[in-house]
Amino acid sequence: MGEQRTAMGRQLPMRRGTNLPRMGDFNESVVLDAIRRVPEGLSRVELIESTGLSAQTVSNICRRLLDSGLAHEAGTRATGSGKPRRLLQVNAEARYAVGVHLDPAVVTMVVLDLLGRVVARAQRPTPPAADPDHTLAEMGDSINALVAESGVARDAMLGLGIAAPGPVDVAAGLVIAPPELVGWGRVPLRDHLAGATGLPVLLDKDVIAAAVAERWAGAATGTGNFLFFYLGTGSGMGLVVDDVVLRGLSGNAGEVGGLYAACTTNALVAEAIEEGVLGPECKPAGPRDAEQSLRALCRQAAAGNRTAGEIIDRWAVRVGRGVSAAATLVDAEMIVFGGPIWPLLADRFMAIVPGIVESSPFVERIHPTVVTTTGLGIDVGAIGAACLVLEQFLSAQPHSLLLG
Repeated sequence: MGEQRTAMGRQLPMRRGTNLPRMGDFNESVVLDAIRRVPEGLSRVELIESTGLSAQTVSNICRRLLDSGLAHEAGTRATGSGKPRRLLQVNAEARYAVGVHLDPAVVTMVVLDLLGRVVARAQRPTPPAADPDHTLAEMGDSINALVAESGVARDAMLGLGIAAPGPVDVAAGLVIAPPELVGWGRVPLRDHLAGATGLPVLLDKDVIAAAVAERWAGAATGTGNFLFFYLGTGSGMGLVVDDVVLRGLSGNAGEVGGLYAACTTNALVAEAIEEGVLGPECKPAGPRDAEQSLRALCRQAAAGNRTAGEIIDRWAVRVGRGVSAAATLVDAEMIVFGGPIWPLLADRFMAIVPGIVESSPFVERIHPTVVTTTGLGIDVGAIGAACLVLEQFLSAQPHSLLLG
């Protein structure tokens, strides 16, 4: 078979065959994922209909899930004159995952059960950014303390997910010079935390992790086509198309500067100082100061300061145009907003952005595009980090069938 190359001379990945020995694990994930998505439970007959698998395959998989404790029977459902059908549900307490979100202002940690519910949570201010070694040490200690406080047995813990600001090197487990983390060059975040906690570790970009969280346990559980706009110390966009999270060639998809929609805490505060809404004493020395200054700006807007409100509204228009263009590009049916600073901006943004999306000039309207707020609160990044682990364990991964 000849090589395929791009115009730049880089060899393209060739199509790979199916690794049939892994088909059983894949089908088990398909069944488990189908059960997870219906909280009230599914019968074996419904699983056959929803997965397309044979009755014998579904029966064998259900027996294995019950024997392993990953699923349990949860009563019956009447089906007319026929015999009531036994329902299977995911056993939420069978396994757990830890998630940590490294934001330049704050480190958030959660423990999730198999249904994506938070069973333990902790938050710490991010140590001075110029000292990554100190930050890594504190993160490791805090994660271990949270796991101990949660009461979850170590052997029930599937692993640790990390959501970090980009750019990241997912393959090497590195955080690479994030703009708001001064002094961080190529920091081995994944390997350090694996050594400190003894857990398997996955690393992903924060906006991508947030999109995974929404797909798994948030506002977008009912759709496979949406985008998540993240607002924290920085901003970015996670995209999900046909139930697949788009990561890009290097795992760094989601930068929104090219859409003129990069709405950052520092940018809002800088404009407020320039317009005289905030005094020069509000100029932030670091990410945590920037968030406090943003709170002051939002208080001014809420109190009726017209200029303060106009600053926030102008940014809402920019973001609205950006997400409208992106939603049109990927034909999304939902736009979800969230992140650490989203609660500060939500009221004014939600008064503006849905109208921009509704009146999008980019394409003739074929379907509505819902604009909504995350149901996961400010912990969406940490929840997404833990969901990276749950997704790998519970969701069907088509790439696992390829020959390696």
